[in-house]
Amino acid sequence: MAASMLASCRPAQRSFLRIIRSKGQSHSIQAVSSRSLNRPSSVLPRSLACLSSTQHGSPVNCLPAQPFRKFHLSKFLASDVQVVQTPGFPESVSEGDVRWEKAVGDEVSEDEVVGEIETDKTAIQIMAPSAGVIEELLVADGEKVIAGQDLFKLNVGAGGAAPAKPAAAPKAAEPVAAAPPPPLPAVSSAGSIPTSPPPVPQVPTGPMESTPASEVPVKKYAAPSGTVPSEAPADERKETRVKMNRMRQRIAQRLKGAQETYAMLTTFNEVDMSNIMELRSTYKDAFVKKHGVKFGFMSAFIRAAAAGLVDMPSVNAVIDQTEIVYRDYVDISVAVATPKGLVVPVLRGVEKMDYADIEHNLAALGEKARSGLLAIEDMDGGTFTISNGGVFGSLMGTPIINPPQSAILGMHGIFDRPVAVKGQVQIRPMMYIALTYDHRLIDGREAVTFLRKVKSGVEDPRTLLLNL
Repeated sequence: MAASMLASCRPAQRSFLRIIRSKGQSHSIQAVSSRSLNRPSSVLPRSLACLSSTQHGSPVNCLPAQPFRKFHLSKFLASDVQVVQTPGFPESVSEGDVRWEKAVGDEVSEDEVVGEIETDKTAIQIMAPSAGVIEELLVADGEKVIAGQDLFKLNVGAGGAAPAKPAAAPKAAEPVAAAPPPPLPAVSSAGSIPTSPPPVPQVPTGPMESTPASEVPVKKYAAPSGTVPSEAPADERKETRVKMNRMRQRIAQRLKGAQETYAMLTTFNEVDMSNIMELRSTYKDAFVKKHGVKFGFMSAFIRAAAAGLVDMPSVNAVIDQTEIVYRDYVDISVAVATPKGLVVPVLRGVEKMDYADIEHNLAALGEKARSGLLAIEDMDGGTFTISNGGVFGSLMGTPIINPPQSAILGMHGIFDRPVAVKGQVQIRPMMYIALTYDHRLIDGREAVTFLRKVKSGVEDPRTLLLNL
């Protein structure tokens, strides 16, 4: 009876067996959790204390002497199989596509990334809840999943099998000793040695016949069947089709929707970067020493744009059906390029920030964006967007509005150009800036005034200090 119950126990239960003796002298076998055996023996029943004491090196004879004098208890060593489900989705996300980074049989540690779920806005990482080995992937790579769906099975606590030793290569047959070379013929000692050279043949004096190489017939041999040419034809061209990920599909949908919805118009201006570059060069070391971050040009434009948005509330507003929504706060979205697409994390309450606060927040959001750790909450909202194409060397461009906002500021590269300064031509570092706005809400006067406010705030930051 005991042997049959031992054989029927599942390995995944990690359980011990104990024998319970009732008053009627009958015996039964019951599974005991291994966690119970980790408690001190003093707080365990006598039937369990023997097992716990045995684990700690002091066995106790607690089994009945009769009739189980030679009965042996054993522990089943196996691993639990845990089914891992999709992590929680934000309210605005209902589904995504799975991209696996691990395969069946791979060992993972606790909190290690097994894969990610690409959604319309961001990528949600799939973490291993504990250490173990991936037993089965329940969803194929690239398939759609929803919240609460089973993703993979994890063999918890299981260690990877030791890599199999490569089979020993068969010993090569010992080389057969090479046969000795045949003996050279012996030179006869008989005969006399010639004392004069052989006669020289006569050279023909008449013209020699020749045949051009192009007229010489060449015999062609057919290549044996089944052979593959060593090199592909030089004119061969290929096409590769790759499925668009969800983020790229969402970007395409939103940008096309913006063109169809908004009456977009772009106005341009140029900024002389001499003063802000000199300011940065003068105080960059002191700025880093005090605030722990570098002083860049982006913070100057964000600070100037925030001041312009406060002065021009319509640029910071939005159309909601037949109403205009004005905001008394400034949340600026900063476009960041990542390998998976363009993301726009949001700096909130910029109207209350100084240069150091802006740089700290930019550094934190930039690091999260590059690491793929941006949450949906980091990109929700935003009343205005700034896009910096200058980091890629752009000279000029017309940015597209980020819905549901009403305007976007485009920064471009800094290039030395001749400009007129007080009646003289000088070489200055110049940057073109562009403002694309929704002409249904924002008039040309407001757009141009806002752009000039940004220009003056960057060229002469003292105007921001004096609130001019």
